[in-house]
Amino acid sequence: MSDNNLLSNIKSPADLKSMKKEDLPKLAQELRERIIDVVSSNGGHLASNLGAVELSIALHREFDSPKDKIIWDVGHQCYTHKLLTGRNDRFETIRKKDGLSGFPKVSESEHDIVETGHASTSISAALGVLAGQEVQGDTESAVVAVIGDGAMTGGMAFEGLNHAGHLNKQLIVILNDNTMSISKNVGALSVSHKYLISNYLSQAFATKRYQRLREKIDSGLQGFPIIGMKLFDLVVRIKKGLKAVVFKESIFSDLGFEYVGPIDGHSIAKLSKVFRQVKKIGKPTVIHVVTHKGRGYEHAEGNPTMFHGIAPFSVEDGKLVERSSYSFTAAFSDALMRHAENNKNVTAISAAMSKGTGLYKFQEKYPERFYDVGIAEEHAVTFAAGQARAGCRPVAAIYSTFMQRTVDQVIHDVALPGLPVLFGLDRSGVVGDDGETHQGIYDIALFKTVPGLTILSPGCRQDMNGAVDYAMAGNGPVMVRYPKAAAVSMDELDTPWIKGRGTVLSEGQASVLLVTTGGLLKQAMAAAASLREKGVYCDIYNLRFIKPLDEEYIADLFESYKQVISIEDAARIGGIGETLGSLILNYQPGCRFNYYGLPDEFYAQGSRDELLQEFGLDSAGIEKKVLAAIDSPLKIYSGNTRKVGGA
Repeated sequence: MSDNNLLSNIKSPADLKSMKKEDLPKLAQELRERIIDVVSSNGGHLASNLGAVELSIALHREFDSPKDKIIWDVGHQCYTHKLLTGRNDRFETIRKKDGLSGFPKVSESEHDIVETGHASTSISAALGVLAGQEVQGDTESAVVAVIGDGAMTGGMAFEGLNHAGHLNKQLIVILNDNTMSISKNVGALSVSHKYLISNYLSQAFATKRYQRLREKIDSGLQGFPIIGMKLFDLVVRIKKGLKAVVFKESIFSDLGFEYVGPIDGHSIAKLSKVFRQVKKIGKPTVIHVVTHKGRGYEHAEGNPTMFHGIAPFSVEDGKLVERSSYSFTAAFSDALMRHAENNKNVTAISAAMSKGTGLYKFQEKYPERFYDVGIAEEHAVTFAAGQARAGCRPVAAIYSTFMQRTVDQVIHDVALPGLPVLFGLDRSGVVGDDGETHQGIYDIALFKTVPGLTILSPGCRQDMNGAVDYAMAGNGPVMVRYPKAAAVSMDELDTPWIKGRGTVLSEGQASVLLVTTGGLLKQAMAAAASLREKGVYCDIYNLRFIKPLDEEYIADLFESYKQVISIEDAARIGGIGETLGSLILNYQPGCRFNYYGLPDEFYAQGSRDELLQEFGLDSAGIEKKVLAAIDSPLKIYSGNTRKVGGA
């Protein structure tokens, strides 16, 4: 970068503080250009980051990070924050293997206060940090939670607000209102700046002078004999009523917060002024900031949903560099549409992810049967249970990583009463570019112990059709887990589904059986083809069912092979391999059996192919495992370690 580039001169927030005010608009433009340039190459969260540029600048101008703690909800608006905190020289590596994370990451910078990637957590985390600092004797450092209006649709945000108002500590909550989460916001609690007025008066309420005057008036009213408290209560009710009419902020007042806003989120001067004033209030405060998602890039402004999380694209026309192949997501969506056309009781439920889960097709064709509940996965599950009680066939499509939040609701509200809810667990297995917080590798371990819950794992397009058909034909809860990957077409798997049984792809003379979850069927087939050239023949058993298993059928099948190897795109601890191992102990204790999954750790970003390769679950890694197993002495219950060949 040239010396005239302002961004290149910023190595820390201290450099930003010394910058002339008149240079800040140019800096904002440079930040947007940098973000657009890198995201167009790497993919990533674009629209949300473009909308938070001026907000990030003002925050780092007026607060002293990392002494003052800035905590970003979800974190998909933190790119400017990263650029202003010494990571500009590595920004090209964002979301790449061994590069910068696309989300805040404590190990990456002292300015990243918490690990994050899921919504609605910032207020609780910030309040905990604030209370913890006070225990440690620090009463001077500010703590700021930056949360979007989309994340405010999650109940945890209101749990944090309720507690913060009760503690009456100076927590600063910045509500970044762009009227969007990923898809369009929904719900009565969705705030929107178009209903709010009187910017000037709201800023006046934020001043320390106003707060002192209010305290004097309040205490003076209470000092009147006999009628003092009645007068005070009357004034409070009138004040709340007027403020509710003018600002639509009574919910924050009722929770014990001061309210400031709405503030133009693209005016660094106005933001800076309000931040300076709010630091002096000494009470929990909500600052309502209005921003425009995708600001500064017309394609993102015009289609913020598409550009929320975007694959590499052409900056000139906004078009994707390459179109992805037919995905498991598309296969699930198409199978659901078939059933929706023939059954008017089929409904679809999204937790603010209609585009990502493929439900937008259902939404467009059957809007009266489509429900977006906002970023509230727990509510989505129990809402689906209620629909099932009323005679519907609800289908809730939720990313595997977000289904982690719903364990209690699945057990208590769906599985216990045995309700016919179909869950589409999109992005199961290793996901890739979004890193630790988004890996979908825990669903098998979390849900396979739930009584009465069926878990299916289709391996191709035809398998997906069969999985959805099987789920819709039953009367109990079903999960269908599938990866963020291409769904190949395999006519040989277009066979009837039998409870607890999978399908065998046979070489006819194989001594080795590869048992695989659907997400690794493609890799297993490639490994078998390569082994065939080396004179090693493998049959493949495509599980289809994670739960239940037809144990006697599987035991008889295993008996036909000298070596059985199980591979799964999930955590090895608690995975299907452990289940198969216990089955073998019961039925075939002498069976040569090895099982492999993902080791007991968290996984940083990298493409799905890179992560599968690292842990020996790509075709080459599977091939090595087979060769090692057939050349080794009897081994029962062997699992992979950190690298390929670690068994």
